[in-house]
This record gives sequence, structure tokens and C-alpha cells, in this order.
Amino acid sequence: MVDVLTPEQRRYNMSRIRSRNTKPELIVRRMLFAMGYRYRLHVRDLPGTPDIVFPGRRKVIFVHGCFWHGHEGCRFATEPATNAAFWKAKIQAAKSRDVAAFARLVELGWFALVIWECEEKDVGLQIHLRAFLGNDGGTDPVPDVAT
Repeated sequence: MVDVLTPEQRRYNMSRIRSRNTKPELIVRRMLFAMGYRYRLHVRDLPGTPDIVFPGRRKVIFVHGCFWHGHEGCRFATEPATNAAFWKAKIQAAKSRDVAAFARLVELGWFALVIWECEEKDVGLQIHLRAFLGNDGGTDPVPDVAT
């Protein structure tokens, strides 16, 4: 498929895409907050600058865009037809950085989880997050109090 935008329009659109506070990241953060978890954001001292950090638990969460990080088998991770060599190299470099960051985090004694953009609306995501973080961090919204 041929790009419907001019190169200048495409460049402008792509320059507007940010790496922090993305829609998928905000969805995961709101979910975690509603579950009772508290966290830090974008800690630059850690490899890969994780999106969500739980320092006391030594756990981090990366919220990856399927296109930008090359999610295998995902419908959002399409390969552009225009300038394909550039995009293939760019996405491969992102994958390599991700692998290196994960390896370094493990060396430092941290546990990491990746949430993909396509998983943000998954009904099992809350269960998956609670399993990763442990049940002791969140509080029930309505405590069970016997009188």
C-alpha cells in the first residue's frame, strides 16, 4: 500500500508521537492505581528507563507499543511499505535495546514485565498484574468487615 501522506506530512505526524505518557501506559497506570498499587514513573537510573517502577518490590513494568517494539504476530505490528529498510532497522534496534535492558535489570536483581499495547483491553490484564506484583500491594476497594 502506498502512503497517502506526503513525506513532510508523515514526518510531522511521526514527530508528534511521544515515548512517555502514552495512551496504553495511562490505561495500565490507572488500572494499577485503582488496584491500590503506588509506583514511580520513568526512573532514569534503571536500564531501559522503565515506564512503571515499584522500588520496594524491585519490579518494573514496560508498556510497549506493538509497532515500535515489533510485537511478533500482532496485528498492530505491521511493516511499513514506504522506506521499509529504515523501519526494519529501527524496530530491530528497539528490540535489541529491550533485550539488553532486560538482561541488565536481571543482573541488578530486578524483575520486569512487558505489557503490550494490544493487551491493554484484555480482561485478564488485572489478574496478570496482580500475579506479577503480588497480592500484598493492593487493597480491596470495599473491605470485608464482619460486625
